[in-house]
Amino acid sequence: MQPEQIDPALVDFAVLAGWMDARGLPGGPFEDVAPLSGGTQNLLVRFRRGGRGYVLRRGPAHLRARTNEVLRREARVLAALEGTGVPAPRLIAACPDETVMRGAVFYLMTPVEGFNASVTLPPLHAGDAAVRREMGLEAARALSALGAVDHEAVGLGDFGRPGGFLERQVGRWTSELESYRALEGYPGPRIPGLEEVSAWLEAHRPAAWRPGIMHGDYHLANLMYSFDGPRVAAIVDWEMCTIGDPLLDLGWLLATWPERGDQSAALAGPLGAAGGLPAADELVAAYAERPAAVAGRDLPSITWYTVLACFKLGIVLEGTHARACAGRAPAETGDLLHSITLDLFRRARTLIAS
Repeated sequence: MQPEQIDPALVDFAVLAGWMDARGLPGGPFEDVAPLSGGTQNLLVRFRRGGRGYVLRRGPAHLRARTNEVLRREARVLAALEGTGVPAPRLIAACPDETVMRGAVFYLMTPVEGFNASVTLPPLHAGDAAVRREMGLEAARALSALGAVDHEAVGLGDFGRPGGFLERQVGRWTSELESYRALEGYPGPRIPGLEEVSAWLEAHRPAAWRPGIMHGDYHLANLMYSFDGPRVAAIVDWEMCTIGDPLLDLGWLLATWPERGDQSAALAGPLGAAGGLPAADELVAAYAERPAAVAGRDLPSITWYTVLACFKLGIVLEGTHARACAGRAPAETGDLLHSITLDLFRRARTLIAS
C-alpha cells in the first residue's frame, strides 16, 4: 500500500516526514505502508522509512473527549518501560502536540513480530498442547515483569492517583452502572448476584497493598506471542494504564481466562478453542516466581481481585448492552456482551462460594 492510500485526514505523510526529519530519524520514502487491525478504535499504521520499521498510533477519525490525553499517557508509559524487561513495544518518538497532525496526538513505536492468539494460532502452537500450556504461563510471567517495576524509579510517580485506589473501586463502578439508566430503552441492570458481589467486595477488601503500574485490560487478546515458541513478544493496547494495584491485572487475567462452556473461551478465539491451557492456580504460581512482583502485596487475596475484575469488566460490558438498547450500538453486540457480563458475575459468585 502507498502512503496516498491512507486517508490524509488521519495520517498526513508529508507532515509526518517533516516531523520525523526534525527529530533526526532516517529519511527517505515511506515503504510497505499498511494499516494494522486490532481490538482498539485507535488507528495503527505500519511502515518502513530509511531502512527502519515503525508503527504509528493515533486516535480514530472522530476523536473522543480524552483520546489525545490517553495517547500521551500511553507514550509516557512505553518510554518509562524502556530497559525494564517488560515485553512491550518500544517508543521511538512521540508528538504530544495535537496541532501537528490535524488535531491528533500520535507516536511512533517499534513493530512487534508476533501474532495475537485470540485471532490466529500458527501450526506450531495449534499442534502442541505443551506449547499452549507454556503460552498461558508466559502470560502470567510477562505480567509479573510489569508488576515488579518500581513506578517511581522509572519516572511515573505522578502518573496516577493510587491513594484510595481499592477503596473507591466498588463505588466508582456502581455509579457507572447506575449512569446507564439515563439511556432510553435500557431496562436497568438485570444481573443476578450484583448486590451480593458488591457487598462481598466491600466486606473483604485487602487491608494493605503496594501501588505499581497497571495495564488495566490484561487478557489474551492484548498479548502478542512469538512465532517460534510460547514467549510473549509484547503486551499491547496500553490505553487503560494507570498507577494502582497490579494484582488487579492478575485478577483480570484470571477473570477472563478461557473456561469451556462459557463465553470466555469464545473470546479467546483459537487459543481458547484449542485448550491445553494451565489452571488458574498455575497462573498465580507463575506470577509469584518473580519476588519483586509480589513483595508487599496480598497475593493470598487473589480471589478478591478476581471477583473485582469480574465485577468491573461486567459493568463495562453492560454499558454496550445499554447503548444497544438505546439504539446506539448493534443489538447483536449488546446481546453478546450482556451474556458475557452474566458469565462474569456467575464466575464471581462461584469464587465467593468457594
